[in-house]
Amino acid sequence: MPATGPVTIRSLAAGDSALMDALRAVFSEAFEDPETYAAAPPGPEYTARLLRNDLFIALVAIEDDTVVGGIAAYELPKFEQERSEIYIYDLAVAETHRRRGIATELIAKLKEIASARDAWVIYVQADQGDDPAIALYSNLGRREDVLHFDIPAS
Repeated sequence: MPATGPVTIRSLAAGDSALMDALRAVFSEAFEDPETYAAAPPGPEYTARLLRNDLFIALVAIEDDTVVGGIAAYELPKFEQERSEIYIYDLAVAETHRRRGIATELIAKLKEIASARDAWVIYVQADQGDDPAIALYSNLGRREDVLHFDIPAS
C-alpha cells in the first residue's frame, strides 16, 4: 500500500482494543511470528485491562485510518532510587511504510512520555543481525552489549 497521507502517532487507552489488535497484526507480520502474535490473541477485556495499566505504554502510527506501526513498552519502577526506566518491548513498522522516519517519530513520542513520567532512561534490545534496528537505535542512544537469558517460569 503506497503512502497517501500524514502519519499520526497516538497513545492507546482502555477503549482502543481494536487499535491494539491492529498493532498486534503489524507485529505479527513485521516479526514473521504469527504463532506469538496471532495464534491466541487476548480478548477485549484483557486488552482493555492492559491498556488501563499505567505501567504499559502502547503507541500506534496511523495513516489513513490504518495502523502502520507502533510500540509496546513498559515503565519499570526501580527500587534502588525513586525513578523508573522505560523498556521498549516491541517496535515495528509495516514493511510498506519503512524508511520514512515513523520508528523515529514513535520513539520521539515515547521520549515525551518518559520525560513526563520522570523516567531516567529508555532502553531496547536488538537481535544480532537485525541491522536496520541496530542502525536506528545506534543513532538514538548509546550501545551496550549484554547477554539475554530466558528462564522458564515453570
